[in-house]
Amino acid sequence: MSEFLDANQLSILRWLHIIAMVYWLGGEWGVFQTSYKVIDPRLPMAERRRHMDTAYHIDIMARTGIISLLPLGLHMGYLWGVQPLGGGWLWAMWGVWAGWMWLTWAAFAARGTPRFKPLSDLEDWTRYLLIPTLIIVAGASLMGQGPLAGGGGEKWYAAKMLTYGLALIIGVVLRLVMHEWQRLFPLLEAGPNAEAEGKLARSMTTARSLAYLYWVLILTTAFFGAVKPF
Repeated sequence: MSEFLDANQLSILRWLHIIAMVYWLGGEWGVFQTSYKVIDPRLPMAERRRHMDTAYHIDIMARTGIISLLPLGLHMGYLWGVQPLGGGWLWAMWGVWAGWMWLTWAAFAARGTPRFKPLSDLEDWTRYLLIPTLIIVAGASLMGQGPLAGGGGEKWYAAKMLTYGLALIIGVVLRLVMHEWQRLFPLLEAGPNAEAEGKLARSMTTARSLAYLYWVLILTTAFFGAVKPF
């Protein structure tokens, strides 16, 4: 078995990377469609709450895919020779992934409890630290100043990291919209509230506009990884 894994390591990582990308793209589409029911004031609050819970169940799989793409991509990048960190760095990276995954699922399991906000806030901060790091490293590498290989035919990797980082920015905004659901729903369940309904509708209008750019960035990230155009 170990010989099989060693011989097929890159192929297995590529397979997992494809699965993670599918969950990311498909999951975001599912949340997008479910959001129409979440903000529909014609539906009973119990029905809207049920759709919100469905959206969270879809979103957790998308977030699992998003988080997994980073270590998978870095691991494959090392095997391809386009990023220099291997050995102990790879083990450390997968350890960070395990902790990040635990935090993400712990926050998901804690929704509706007092533990949700601190766990969710901590999860948000992982992105506030990660996003600028990805964008700076990728941008510098595209200009020939960063650690990623930038020779002929290898800049696609830095470009892929850049679009991934930019997509995460939009992902943070969409996460903040879902946080607002948590704040507004208790107000709506207490009785008709035109102000809360208005805030919910406005935030979703903004989120849906950003979602189209989000999908473009996700598809562009996948394109760079699959085609390696430069």
